[in-house]
Amino acid sequence: MICANVIGGCQGTTGPETDDPKTNEPYGLSFPVISVGDIVEVHSALVRQLGIDKLLGVIGGSLGGMQVVEWAARFPDQVNAALVIASSGKLSAQGIAFNAVGRRAINVDPHFHNGRYYDYEDGPRFGLALARMVAHITYLSEESIELKFGRRLQDREELANQLERETEFQIESYLHYQGKRFVERFDANSYLYLTKAMDYFDLAGSYGSLPQAFSQTNARFLVVSYTSDWLFPTSQSREIVSALIECGKHATFVEFDSPYGHDSFLLEFEQLAHLVSPFLEQAWQAARRT
Repeated sequence: MICANVIGGCQGTTGPETDDPKTNEPYGLSFPVISVGDIVEVHSALVRQLGIDKLLGVIGGSLGGMQVVEWAARFPDQVNAALVIASSGKLSAQGIAFNAVGRRAINVDPHFHNGRYYDYEDGPRFGLALARMVAHITYLSEESIELKFGRRLQDREELANQLERETEFQIESYLHYQGKRFVERFDANSYLYLTKAMDYFDLAGSYGSLPQAFSQTNARFLVVSYTSDWLFPTSQSREIVSALIECGKHATFVEFDSPYGHDSFLLEFEQLAHLVSPFLEQAWQAARRT
């Protein structure tokens, strides 16, 4: 199994906080704008560097799923099976809108310093935390929020009736916690670059149409969606499946009934494993026969 961070990220692969060899200072916003195609190019090069000609499967959810479909289109001979989970061939206008709010929160943070905050003691942590809070709402569903939090209060019996108190409700406390934890492990500039890469991704626009994007691949596809995912709704997964069928490709589609929204594939991984394991086994057997 190969799991590598994406270019533009902040956990090992070159990104905005990496030192530019020309200046010996972090790239910051001088880092070039990246695309999902760029991410796949780097991962494909890594695979070749490891001496691997063909992968049994490429799997990813959300932004990772975008990489999967791009990989099948860009390097059709390198992928034997493609597993696309809670994703799409392009981000919806609603998704772009939420990303825009998140980036705006970072850009207006007084500690952002136009992306040159690495030499300062305090970076744009409030803006990044707010961006994460907004994004995290999109990962949930109305049902999951009601089941987990409802209108229950946090550490009190009655409403404070004070505007200064920010965490009266449990859902408020949860979102603040998610924002705080995210700041501890993620770089604000990377957030800007990766969300913009998602916004720009348009598989059909890059290849003429979705069927044309998949026309050269012989990969077997498994496409998974979730009933309560409103960030990447099932209709977008069906578009991918329809395009695969139109160009005569092997496609398996499953929509799981789940209350957990876009987070479903991270929370209910056991039911996903029951599907993925036999699919990969079939892909392996098919590959051996060719």
